[in-house]
Amino acid sequence: MRAASDPAAGHDIWKRARDELFRRHPASPIPVEQRATFDGLAYGEYQPDLRFEVQVDTNVSPERFEVQTGTDGLVPFQRVGRVHLPVGDLDVWWLDSYGGGLFIPLKDASAGNITYGGGRYLLDTVKGADLGGHPRNYLVVDLNFAYNPSCAYDPMWACPLAPPGNTIEAKLDAGELKPSPGKQSGRQ
Repeated sequence: MRAASDPAAGHDIWKRARDELFRRHPASPIPVEQRATFDGLAYGEYQPDLRFEVQVDTNVSPERFEVQTGTDGLVPFQRVGRVHLPVGDLDVWWLDSYGGGLFIPLKDASAGNITYGGGRYLLDTVKGADLGGHPRNYLVVDLNFAYNPSCAYDPMWACPLAPPGNTIEAKLDAGELKPSPGKQSGRQ
C-alpha cells in the first residue's frame, strides 16, 4: 500500500486488505457467525485533495487522556503535537504504554450520519496504520484512510474515541463509512 505509485491505487489495496482482515482474521470485530456472509466495508470515493504531508507542530501544552479497556487496562495517551490541515487542526497523541506510537483520532461533522458516531482513526503507528513520513519532520495524513475503531462493529471492544482536540467542523465523506444498522457489512 505504501509502495503504490499512486495514492488512489494504494487506497484500493488498503480497502481490499482491510476487508480480507475483517473476513478472515481471528480477532476480527465481525462476529464469527457473520463472517461467511461478510461482503466488505463501506468506503467513500478516494479524494486526492484530502491527502496532506504536514509537519507536526510540537509547540503544544502537555495534555493526557486515558481510556479504560477490557483487555489492556488503562491506556494512557500524551499529547505531543498538532497537525494543521485545511479542514481543521488535530492533536497528535503518543500511546504511552505497550508498543508506544503516534495516534490521531478524528471526529468530523459526518459522525453519526454517514460515519461512525464516535469518530474514526487516521493514524495508529503502533499497529502499522500509517502512510509514512518521519515523525520529527512530517507525517502523511490522508483522510481517505480514516477508519472505524473495532467498537463500531462489536460493543465488546473498548476503543479510545476522539477527544475535543480531535474534533473538526468539516464534514468528510471519505474513508471508511458507517456500518449499516443491523448488518456489519455492505457497501454503500
